[in-house]
Amino acid sequence: MNTASRGPVLVSLVTYNDESFLARCLEAVQRQTIDVRVKLFDNDSHDGTLDIARSYGVQLHESTENRGYSFGHNHNLLGEDFDTALLLNADVILQLNYLEVLVGALNEVENAGMAGGKLYRMNTEGRQVFREAFPVLDSTGMFFTPSQRHFDRGSEEEDRGQYDLRQLVFGITGATLLCRKEMLEDLRLGDEYLDEDFFAYREDADLAWRAQLRGWRAVYEPRAEALHCRRVLPRGRKQLPPLINYHSLKNRYLMRMKNLDSAVRRRCFPHMWMRDVGILAYVLLFEWSSLPAYREVWCLRQKFRQKREHVQGTRRVSSDGIVHWFSFTPTALDP
Repeated sequence: MNTASRGPVLVSLVTYNDESFLARCLEAVQRQTIDVRVKLFDNDSHDGTLDIARSYGVQLHESTENRGYSFGHNHNLLGEDFDTALLLNADVILQLNYLEVLVGALNEVENAGMAGGKLYRMNTEGRQVFREAFPVLDSTGMFFTPSQRHFDRGSEEEDRGQYDLRQLVFGITGATLLCRKEMLEDLRLGDEYLDEDFFAYREDADLAWRAQLRGWRAVYEPRAEALHCRRVLPRGRKQLPPLINYHSLKNRYLMRMKNLDSAVRRRCFPHMWMRDVGILAYVLLFEWSSLPAYREVWCLRQKFRQKREHVQGTRRVSSDGIVHWFSFTPTALDP
């Protein structure tokens, strides 16, 4: 396994009307204790995002339309010379040694392809959130349930030291995801590292699932800390823009079409199908704006059959080797 990282870490940002967060994010990136270089793909922002990006001297691509989160990161990564890349949201503030610590963790764990740190919750004013004098957690890695929902481990819990050990997890939230280029190239399909049919939402879970099937490990390193203002939460569906709910529903099924195998299907019975029925009933009764997601999934079925053939045909891990990750309680392993 190649050592990460010999050169600067490539920091990839995809923005859309992020002026309220971007300056603080870029300030923290540029103050990292190891070398970085920043590429920013902007999805046709109409606020002050572009002015802020220019003031920090980042390598900037200005799109004249919203091409989506996945397309933006793929554009930033393709053809670039790097050993490690950080996929980063503008609403994240990294501590000064975040990347140095994570790169070290990536080096120290065999077959590690991605890594993430301990994320704390931040409010829209950029202040860390506390509850009963304890900082509130945002994410300590990703886990999947048998109902085919993925969550951030520790989300909204008080940090009382319960996640202070380095562990292997299913995946890392896309808010701040450090990837080894060797893994990205191994998972690449055509010109896509992240699946552009997802547009946005769940693309990080899809990447993590494909990485697990190929034998790459995801490392949670608690000594790397950051703040994140999470604006999309499971309980807040009614308050979310219809476009977010549409893509989230669509991508639930697209992800399964590629990655689900017989052992995981048995593990998820009957929970996955019960939730599918519940979601359909909810959409029919309360969320008609998401109904076109079912039609989009149907229209993409042939394309995703081909993607599935690639994913399943190139996997290195057996079905029995992946099924343990799907649990109603967060699963983690010692490195």
